Amino acid sequence: MKLTDIKKLKVAELRSKLQELGLDNKGLKAELVGRLWSACEARQTGEDGVEEIKIQHVPSPTPSEPTETVDVRAPSSSPPTEAGVTARCKVDCPSREFTDSATQTETDTGLTPPQPGSEFTSGCVSVYQEEEEEEEEEEVEEVEMQQGDAEDPGEDRRAELGRGRAFYEFKEEIRYKRVNAVKITDFPCHCTDDSHLHFEVGPDGARGQPRFWARFPLLWSGCRLTYGAFQGRVGFEVRLERTLSNTQGEMDPHGLRAGWSMTNTSLLLGEDELSFAYDGRGKKVSGGTEEEFGEPFSVGDIIGCYASFSTDGAVELSFHKNGRFMGVAFSLGASGCTLFPHVLCKSCSVRLHLDPTAPPWYPSPPGFTPLASLSAGQRVRTIFTPTSRAQCEMLLIVGLPGSGKSHWARTHMKQHPEKQYRLLGTEELLTCMMSGGQRDSRLQQACQCLTDLIKMAAQTPGNYILDQCNILFSARRHKLQLFTGFRRRAVVVFPSADEWRRRLSQHQTSDGDQIPETALLKLQVSCCLPEQQCDLLEELQYVELPQEKAQTLLQEYKDEARRLLPPVPKQEKKKPRLYRKRPHPHSVLPSYRTQWTGPHGQCWNPADQDQACYYYRDSSYEGYW
Repeated sequence: MKLTDIKKLKVAELRSKLQELGLDNKGLKAELVGRLWSACEARQTGEDGVEEIKIQHVPSPTPSEPTETVDVRAPSSSPPTEAGVTARCKVDCPSREFTDSATQTETDTGLTPPQPGSEFTSGCVSVYQEEEEEEEEEEVEEVEMQQGDAEDPGEDRRAELGRGRAFYEFKEEIRYKRVNAVKITDFPCHCTDDSHLHFEVGPDGARGQPRFWARFPLLWSGCRLTYGAFQGRVGFEVRLERTLSNTQGEMDPHGLRAGWSMTNTSLLLGEDELSFAYDGRGKKVSGGTEEEFGEPFSVGDIIGCYASFSTDGAVELSFHKNGRFMGVAFSLGASGCTLFPHVLCKSCSVRLHLDPTAPPWYPSPPGFTPLASLSAGQRVRTIFTPTSRAQCEMLLIVGLPGSGKSHWARTHMKQHPEKQYRLLGTEELLTCMMSGGQRDSRLQQACQCLTDLIKMAAQTPGNYILDQCNILFSARRHKLQLFTGFRRRAVVVFPSADEWRRRLSQHQTSDGDQIPETALLKLQVSCCLPEQQCDLLEELQYVELPQEKAQTLLQEYKDEARRLLPPVPKQEKKKPRLYRKRPHPHSVLPSYRTQWTGPHGQCWNPADQDQACYYYRDSSYEGYW
């Protein structure tokens, strides 16, 4: 049996053949194919027996790639010996090995005896998980066959343009189809309380830069300091350390904004009403509105940001560049608000002056005090974030495109501001790519970046909402395993058929994100709604239709989608290649001993060959040409 024939077999057929040979028939399809092919090769070479391969649920002996962790420190105005120091949280949670590679495989976790430290010691992984994986694998393979060879490197990549958010999200979901076990580690010693996950803070807590500046140069990353001011005259200094991007041809390859914001505003400084920035292009920005102000920044420039609170509550925000006064940029009415220092950067590294014992880089204006030198009674700290996994919460939203997942997530965040949720979604990352690049390119980068951010979120204390489709069982399971120790909730947004069509039409009209009909049908075929599992979920909530009605409606979607989808084209057999050689009238032909050696070792005589043409044995065509 050829390898191509083995790959065409279904999972049930592979297991049946392995059982007939007396081999282990547990595992994913790729493992079953390799096992059966090895047995066939052993028989062909005349081996006496076939060594049985037993897949054990133990860590691989090969060194795994280290898990990506975040080692950051919350900026503080206290001395360096005390700033941002928190106790390490040791969590008594199971540990599993995790490797992240381009091609990910999944070990058999549901059918082996529980190992010490395994996440499935509760015995809750049953036949349901195995059946879900087999059903999902066959459905995804069917969808991939219908999509054709879209991943062929030689194909024109322009065919992917215009496929929208749902296509790139589903493309990332498929990557979870075969994944390795997850390694659960403690939280790092320090973390930023109010910053993007893709903003990397240096070990000293005073320097920062975008974490993925090389892979995603369009991404703006922001950080709001831990302490703010509400009275007096205060200020802080920011230095543009260096630029990181080598992108050629882009109008603004790097950027920096420095200023002030309130704690409940976006981390994109200057994009909300109560967010005020001095932009490095020589502009002032607030509420998304830009106006000419001051001078542009360059590497090495030091920007001073100063806030003057009057006795009646009014505030004046002014800026300096290298000690020179640029003017008053913003005047705020009496609101009694607390302002926090805030920076936002793209493809550059910045440093803040946070050492109260060191002299300022440039003298402050008369009457102003550096923020780091304020006493505890003169400053306000942001809301404390959780420090242990048991205090953290993760909400996994499940639903088809356009079902209302993002709307539900934002509404839930407004209803529970005290939890300080971080929304991890494609749209959130797209807003961080404020300029440059085609929409399809930004969509693809956002989906790829989101995959990395989810892994980082599992190692960073906080409350998270994962705003994706999450319709594949394997993708959901892997994400839930990453957040072991968190309080994990799955929220299913599955409206009625008429309501879903209305929302989908409204979404496509407002956002201009048209989902092709064929792609939507394939998503319906691959969709799998979650069920309660005690080892993965603490709570399962259906916020639209109840679970039974949602499952029934999904089955109707699947039946209708399979009926409407075009049939899977059969792969045509490749025709044998016909080789023709030029005659050699005046020379001796080379030896064909290797090619024409018979079963008894007799070499075919080249002298008997017709010099005009030769017989090609491997083809199905019998004769000369």
